Amino acid sequence: MCGYSSCHPVKDGHINVHLVPHSHDDVGWVKTIDQYYYGVHMRESNAGVQYIYDSVLNSLKRHEDRRFIAVETAYFWKWWSEQDDITRQDFTALVNAGRLEFTGGGWSMNDEATTNYQPIIDQMSWGLRRLNDTFGKCGQPKMGWQIDPFGHSNEMASIFASIGFDGLILGRIDYQDRSARMATKAMDMVWRGSASGGESSDIFTSVLYNMYDAPPGFCFDLFCDDQPIVDNEKSPEYNVETKALEFTQYIDTAILGYSSNNLLIPMGNDFAYQDAELWYKNMDRLIRHINNNTFGNNRKYNLMYSTPSCYVNAVHDETNGAIKSKLKTDDFFPYASNSRSYWTGYFTSRPSLKRFERLGNNFLQVCKQLSALSDTNKSNELNTFREAMGVLQHHDAVSGTETQAVASDYARLLYEGIANGQQVTNEAIKKLSRAADQNFSMCLLANISQCELSELGTNLIVTVYNPLSRPVSKYVRLPVLGTAYNVKDSYGSNVKTQIVPIPSRVLDIVGRESNATLELLFLAKDVPPLGFRSYYVEKVVGEDRVTPESTGINSFKNGKIMIEFDPDKYGFFGRISIANTSLDINQTFLAYEGSTERSDGVSGAYLFNPRSGVPDEIVLSTHTKIYEGELVTEIQQMFNTWVGQVIKLYNDENFVEFDWIIGPLPTYYAEGREVISRYSTNLDSDSTFYTDSNGRETLKRIRNRRPTWNLTTILEPPGPNYYPVSSKIVLKDEKRNIQLAVLTDRAQGGSSLADGQVELMVHRSAFVDDELGVNEALKEYAYNQPLVVRGSHYLSLGKIRTASSIEQPSTVIERDVAQRKLLDSWVFLSSLGAYDFEEYRNKFEMEFSGLLHALPLNVHVLTLEPWSDSSLLLRLEHTFAQDEDPQFSQAVTVRLKDLFSIFDIRSVKETMLGGNQWADDSERLKFKASDAKYPENDASRQISLDDDLNVTLYPMQIRTFILYVKY
Repeated sequence: MCGYSSCHPVKDGHINVHLVPHSHDDVGWVKTIDQYYYGVHMRESNAGVQYIYDSVLNSLKRHEDRRFIAVETAYFWKWWSEQDDITRQDFTALVNAGRLEFTGGGWSMNDEATTNYQPIIDQMSWGLRRLNDTFGKCGQPKMGWQIDPFGHSNEMASIFASIGFDGLILGRIDYQDRSARMATKAMDMVWRGSASGGESSDIFTSVLYNMYDAPPGFCFDLFCDDQPIVDNEKSPEYNVETKALEFTQYIDTAILGYSSNNLLIPMGNDFAYQDAELWYKNMDRLIRHINNNTFGNNRKYNLMYSTPSCYVNAVHDETNGAIKSKLKTDDFFPYASNSRSYWTGYFTSRPSLKRFERLGNNFLQVCKQLSALSDTNKSNELNTFREAMGVLQHHDAVSGTETQAVASDYARLLYEGIANGQQVTNEAIKKLSRAADQNFSMCLLANISQCELSELGTNLIVTVYNPLSRPVSKYVRLPVLGTAYNVKDSYGSNVKTQIVPIPSRVLDIVGRESNATLELLFLAKDVPPLGFRSYYVEKVVGEDRVTPESTGINSFKNGKIMIEFDPDKYGFFGRISIANTSLDINQTFLAYEGSTERSDGVSGAYLFNPRSGVPDEIVLSTHTKIYEGELVTEIQQMFNTWVGQVIKLYNDENFVEFDWIIGPLPTYYAEGREVISRYSTNLDSDSTFYTDSNGRETLKRIRNRRPTWNLTTILEPPGPNYYPVSSKIVLKDEKRNIQLAVLTDRAQGGSSLADGQVELMVHRSAFVDDELGVNEALKEYAYNQPLVVRGSHYLSLGKIRTASSIEQPSTVIERDVAQRKLLDSWVFLSSLGAYDFEEYRNKFEMEFSGLLHALPLNVHVLTLEPWSDSSLLLRLEHTFAQDEDPQFSQAVTVRLKDLFSIFDIRSVKETMLGGNQWADDSERLKFKASDAKYPENDASRQISLDDDLNVTLYPMQIRTFILYVKY
């Protein structure tokens, strides 16, 4: 009886109040996930999630009317794994009766600003998979429940619609946006998550009136001071009439913002219901009294225990799906809780953890693909990695808004996940290469140019795995001790090499334990799709092939790119030309001084409130070394003791890499420092710039403006104009037909605060707490020193529109670079052992492809992973948006039968995006906005699958399949 049939009935002519008992359980924040679960350090935070499940189970069993929603599957699974059969049976009975409903259902409640769409989909799918395997249909959530993330993205709405959810509940939106919506009865709306997806990405969305807390005065938890409800008329503490009147007055105020007579009121807060009976006894009395009495306002109230899905179903029934508010097509960024609190600092907070998470996703996709292609049975190791990445998506994890101790625990979890993943890839490559006696290891410290295997080895096999669905060329860099090396490919042909000195800023990084001062560079060309190619690397003794330093040079050309120094500032960027497009450009580093005055708002882990809107110059000159070579030209810039950069021009690439090293941030300032990299041009961008939504579609931003409400702010421009940049920020000059994009290797905050200018925040520290719950200043340390951060920006320049099919427009270049950096080719190292190269080449496979043919740039195997003992999960993705490119924005058909090389597909069945529901079984509730036009019969996005397994993909569409295969 689960589903909508289990909902309590609503009453016509009443305000139907849906009381939703819930507990918001952060998967780590001021305590680690295990500390929260087991109730460790209760004085620090009175939270023990295991007791919540125990207590709620007992309370629900006492009365059939009661309801509860469970959200974060990471905690549920931890609890479920410890229960006996009787407890599991009792719990399952409640789920099957619809009295305990899973809502959201992801492994965590993910952040929406600093996450990428791929790990979001993964963590949602893994949580839904656990619920599906345990409870079947009654365990399938129907709703998104994003009640605590600090702003909301279009892509997240699109993902929820594609999973098959009927609606989405939000907690936090900008205080001015909220006021405007309350005034126009627009707290519920239809949100279109994807311009390309159109109506298929529409989802009913409702914003909670008081965030996710119970109404003031009605918190009935162990740590609440509110008075319980006393309905014994003989007691001197009798107060039910007063409390009921207070509650109905709250209802009367809240309902003004909504277009229906249904109102959702959450009854809970952080880590509530450790003693569930406190809540339920008081709510029982409140429901009974209000429902059995009338009040002086001529309104009738029907209070009931409910769930978010029951609420949305009631709204749909009442309105017939016609919502009076306008269609929403923009996002909810940035979020401000008041006029001095713009939550835009966390877009950059803890930049090293943000990069580690992105690296983790890269390797997880490699692990899942190799496991699926090799039929390697390492499910426990893979699951550990999946779960670690799921935890990292939490809105207090990758966001950087946790304590330092918790951040360290997240890093530990991810490191252990990666270590488990390495066992998977080692076994898989052994199997695919038929090299059972080899070990294929990797160098996780390559970001500080440290790798024991490459430094000490004299004869190595370097195996490069390409997780993309098309051939990719990868520049391999290995820290080495020698000055000359020979490299051969899998055919025995010599490969060009270059040896470049490691920048002094890298050599000086605290914690680096390496004697290497040089890096070996070679191009792994056209590595096969979903495949690998191995290379033989041999140290040459007695030769010196190190690239010599060049001096006195003002311009550099390498392949398609030419850059020139500023004639007035030697060593600084001045002009760039890529293919047929040239532009004057300056790049430098500056720093905002974080405010510490509470009356003005402060900068902290969450907030970005600089003391002034004008950042300080922190680099005035540079000590520059230049190394020109056939493969790469490097301009190594040393600005001062804590700011350095290497500008890299790779042969035949169509972007410039800015490899920056920031830190340790000075501690002698009284305030924190928020360091930006700024790119200044003379482009006429007309106050407009573009940022991506979780790495997919781009959104138009206009300085000091919001699309659906009037922005007023007392703060200087940075905070209110900063947006999350998950993968890129773009400027366009329509008159000159030029587009400039800067792509990132992790999530960062960014903006265009002046025409022709882009800035990205790369590192930050805050010396005071912004009093939003984390209770400590943002001061990151590593090896007892303030943190050093190394990362990259990739600058692309091109035409908005091109006149010939030979020249690629800028958007095509950007998609190519973004794909290659999100899912970079992965490098494994192994020793030759007792073999010489010819013996190794003759005995083992040095080249493999999981695909029989490459897919075009606009189609991508987003997911390939083991799903059960006899099946695989496959997602195919169209990577271009509608109207983004004349060629690549067209529909594409992929023939599955002819796609994979390693297995035959015996049968296929399509699912919704989460992999937990057959596409044929999905019957989403449909809502329509008052101002939106809908086609009567929209057949433009057919999702049928013909007998030849031809899959048609439309712009930005992702289709998900369960494959039953034979290897």
